[in-house]
This record gives sequence, C-alpha cells and structure tokens, in this order.
Amino acid sequence: MKLTTPFRDPELARGQIDAIEKVVAGYDGTITLMEVCGTHTMAIYQHGIRNLLPPQIRLISGPGCPVCVTPVGYVDHAVALARRPGTIITTFGDMIRVPGSSSSLIHEQATGAAIRIVYSPLDAVAIAEKNPEKEIVFLGVGFETTTPTIAGAVLTAQRRGVKNFSVLTSHKTMPAPMAALIGDPELQVDGYICPAHVSAIIGADAYRPLVEQYNVAAVITGFEPLDVLQGIAMLASQVVNGEAKVETQYRRVVKPEGNLKARDILYQVFRPCSARWRGIGDIPDSGLELRPEYSTYNAAEKLNVEIEEPREHPGCLCGDILKGKIRPTDCKLFRTVCTPEDPVGACMVSSEGTCAAEYKYGS
Repeated sequence: MKLTTPFRDPELARGQIDAIEKVVAGYDGTITLMEVCGTHTMAIYQHGIRNLLPPQIRLISGPGCPVCVTPVGYVDHAVALARRPGTIITTFGDMIRVPGSSSSLIHEQATGAAIRIVYSPLDAVAIAEKNPEKEIVFLGVGFETTTPTIAGAVLTAQRRGVKNFSVLTSHKTMPAPMAALIGDPELQVDGYICPAHVSAIIGADAYRPLVEQYNVAAVITGFEPLDVLQGIAMLASQVVNGEAKVETQYRRVVKPEGNLKARDILYQVFRPCSARWRGIGDIPDSGLELRPEYSTYNAAEKLNVEIEEPREHPGCLCGDILKGKIRPTDCKLFRTVCTPEDPVGACMVSSEGTCAAEYKYGS
C-alpha cells in the first residue's frame, strides 16, 4: 500500500485533471488516445478515468491483452496437444478458459486431459523432470515481458538435459501492431499510451521509429491513476502543440535502452517472426519464434497432431474490440450469453480483457 498510495491521492488527481483541461481548453477537435496494455485497460476502467476527462479526449482500448490477441487457431493447437496421449499441458491460468473452435482446455481437462496451471515456466521444467515418461508442453503466450522467462526455462531445460519439455509459442511484440493500427482511417489515433511492463524490457528508444514514421505522440505510462492521468496530460500537450515524440512518464522503471540482460536472454533463444493477431491478422515482425538451434523445444515441430480448421464464434466481436473500433457494449453477446462465468470470446476471459473490464467496472 505504501508503494501505491501516493499515486492514488485524490487531491493530486484533481490537479492532473485540471492540467489536462487547461491543455485542451480551446482545442477544436477530438484527441484520440489508445492504450495497448491490458493492465492499463483495467486501470482506466477500475478508476473511472474515462469519465473524468474533458470531452476533447477520447480513450480507446487496443490489442494489449496477450491472451485476447492469441488467435483461435493456437487454442485449437493446444487442445489437439492436450488430447495427445502421454502429454501434460502446462499454462498460466487465463489460457485454460479461452474458447477454441469447438473446445477449450478446461473442457478437455474435464474429460480427462492432463492440464496443469503453473506460476512460472520453470514449474513446467520441474514437472518434466518428475515425469520423464511424459511430454510436457508449456503454452508460451505473452509479450516481451513474459518471453525472457520462457527463454530462461528453455535454457534451463537444455542445461539440465531435460528432453521431454517443449513450448508451443505464440509470443507477440510491440510496437509493430501500433504501426498496423495507426493507418486505420476509422481509428485516427493521435497518441499511444505505451505499455509499461513491455517498455521496461524493450526501452523507450524502441518507439522512436514508430513516432518518426507516423508522426504520432507516444508516452510510456505507469499503471496507477496519477500515472495514467499524467500520461494523458503529456500526450494531450503533444497533440495540441503539434508535436510527436517519445516521452516516459514511468521513469521510475523504464530506461531508454530497456533491460539489456532480459533482451540478451530473449534473443539468445527467440528470433522475430510474422505473427497472427486475433482480429487484426498477420503482422510482419510482430512475433517471436524459437531459433532453429532450439527446435527440440518447439512443440509445433516436435509433436505431430491433427488440428481442426479454426473458426470464430459468428457473433463474437472480439476482433473489432481489440482494434478499438467498438466498445464491449456494442456486442450483442456482451452480458447476455457472454459473461465471465461462461465466456464466448477471449476478451471476456482474461483478467486484462476489455470485455472483462467493462463487465466488472463499466456502467
């Protein structure tokens, strides 16, 4: 509490709101800002920040939740592996409830599949050591924040001679999707609230090519209410003054160069690749795949299974929600047949999903 309380002071928050109103006073137009981090999405909803802003500021949520952006075909692949005899699926908690084309991991678990929730990729390596007759597959989903730990698990398995451990990868990276969305005329994004966790790894300098090419404002922002409000004030100031630059509000954590040690481990094991994003499609250089020298840990190459043809639920609008084109309340399934207890789309499953945030904190 001592760490977060100073960043939730109501009087200081009022001062930041006044600062935002002063910046946009007399501005003739709408400033559209997109957050691309699920934790920001949840913070904005939880603290009612959208309702505190002047009408010139429009906040939209983008593809920042790693579980939400994972395509349905990946879930189908994980389901197929779960059905493979002698296989134990290990995963972080949210993935188990994401619906695939015709099943989900939690459904497979209920019918007898071996699926275990872990808190670290190293837990999966430990399970492999204790179960040498089984194949242990870890579901590698997440952004640059998560990937170094998975790289570390692969290196640990290699060092210990663990042969029955592998990773089904669906890693994503920033800022490539931000570039993909900036050109969408329906969105007209003026500035990005850049992700804090990811930026702690990749550094502020990673956004400079995006800003220079697309002339878009960018501020790396922390997660507490005062962080978010100050970040919005900094972005609004850039837009009103006709500027486009990278600024770091979250200076207590993020450095220009990022975390060099974490990046060294990450790129020792992984390399950039094209990746498919739910709702957006294929984006070049927006993913990470295992390097060829670590192919023995690549579940997709190591384990041959039959995967069904992926298909989305016809009524689910997660794709448009992830692009910031609509709000969850625009989806007919929201709060009717799609709920946290019985989710239809990934955005309702994840604790960082836009639909889950709207359901929990929305009006």
